[in-house]
Amino acid sequence: MAHSEPLCPSLSLETAINRCEIIRRQLAAAGVFADPAASTEGGHTSTSWRISPCPFLISKEQLEFFTTLGPQLLSFYQAVNRLYLDSVKGIQPAWIARYLDQGKPEGLVTFSRMKRFRDVLPAVIRPDVIPTQDGMVITELDSVPGGIGLTAAMSQIYADVNPASQESGTSNDAGPQASLALSHSYQIVGGRDGMLQGFASMLNAVQGAHKGCAVILVSDEAREYRPEMSWLAAQLRARGLPAYCVEPRDVRFTEEGLRLPTETGEQPIAVLYRFYELFDLMNIPKAELIQYAAKKDRVAITPPYKPALEEKLAFALLHHPVLRPFWEKELGAECWLHLSSVMPSTWVLDPAPMPAIATIPGLQTGGRAVADWQDLAMASQKERHLVIKPSGFSDLAWGSRGVSVGHDLSQTEWAGALKNALDSFPRTPYILQEFHKGRLFDMEYLDTVTQTTARLSGRVRLSPYYFVIDGQAELAGILATVCPADKKVIHGMKDAIMVPCALQPGHEPANTRP
Repeated sequence: MAHSEPLCPSLSLETAINRCEIIRRQLAAAGVFADPAASTEGGHTSTSWRISPCPFLISKEQLEFFTTLGPQLLSFYQAVNRLYLDSVKGIQPAWIARYLDQGKPEGLVTFSRMKRFRDVLPAVIRPDVIPTQDGMVITELDSVPGGIGLTAAMSQIYADVNPASQESGTSNDAGPQASLALSHSYQIVGGRDGMLQGFASMLNAVQGAHKGCAVILVSDEAREYRPEMSWLAAQLRARGLPAYCVEPRDVRFTEEGLRLPTETGEQPIAVLYRFYELFDLMNIPKAELIQYAAKKDRVAITPPYKPALEEKLAFALLHHPVLRPFWEKELGAECWLHLSSVMPSTWVLDPAPMPAIATIPGLQTGGRAVADWQDLAMASQKERHLVIKPSGFSDLAWGSRGVSVGHDLSQTEWAGALKNALDSFPRTPYILQEFHKGRLFDMEYLDTVTQTTARLSGRVRLSPYYFVIDGQAELAGILATVCPADKKVIHGMKDAIMVPCALQPGHEPANTRP
């Protein structure tokens, strides 16, 4: 494979190194970046990574793809919500609701079905998108994503180190459209402050008529993300929005609603951004009181307490042949075809026995249709380009935990992962999903040992952030995570490069490789 041109061909070595040092210092000052020696991977977003002098460049066509994708994913959430509620009512097959409720506490399921929350959807949408040789593939869909504060901080920093941004005279308070016109050099997707403005507008839209401050509630389970969410809250306060990043124990409950002690006195909480997973509710202080306040409409909460909308097995429902008429009606034929092409084939690993004449749609091994999951246990390595992962409502279902990549395992390990998934079905359903290999990209980064730039050939995960404002999903920024080519699962780690995405007008991305 021929190497591409350098990502920043116009930068001298000295300029690239200086730019990396500036970026690293500013990220550290924001509290979102730590010394690599202090980094831990453990499946979480790392607190350190490799610094690149430039953002990840995307083409106009790719930007159009991401701009269009947000409204389509919002339609998908609306359709999943309708499908679930129709299944509960008996309008759609009952097994749909059973799958989506599997392993959930009865009280949480009952709460999620309340009429008050019937049409409420997540206000933040973030898919994980892998560019492959055959196009874009969505591997995950997250409504409680990390990286919001990180992407916001990096968008600002990379916009500010772009020399042409200084020449353009664009102020730090300029809107997204002004920021997009920064220069011919590169243009941060969403603009310098697009993430901040999008998050603030989303909170205002969710708040509605409630009076008070905004709270970003981060659980102990998600404590690694507190620094970026604290930075985000501080930035919002500096822009006039009273927002605070707190722990659950900081919130005070009263009969009138939730309140938060602050330096300027106690304030009512109008909107609460839930930065914790629903499986973790039993470990969150005052969780029941927070639910009670939401039930009585004394606080607005997003994402809503609707675990059915946080299951990866929704991808399997999209591909289920019996449900095709529903999807085509709800999404429209064009949207359904597009989502079916970018969401990989997915199956629910349900151990229930099937009739002798039944097969699993679209799944083969050894040239034969699969009629029993155990048939997959002896699949060859070439046939195991498949991924097993928990569907949701589990501490293994986020941060790349619990993921088994079939062709990366021995036969024994693969059979064990399959058995574990099937055995876990009553409490945590697992899914089986096609594995799509990402294409290679070249990026430069600062080698802190040699204090010079080096090149990484790796595979990238593109994570666009959409904020739902007045019923519209608006793209605010894209985080790129580039991992070494030998990593099968792409996530934040100390060996990865993490940067915001930018558009280079009139050019294809300078860092692609065939």
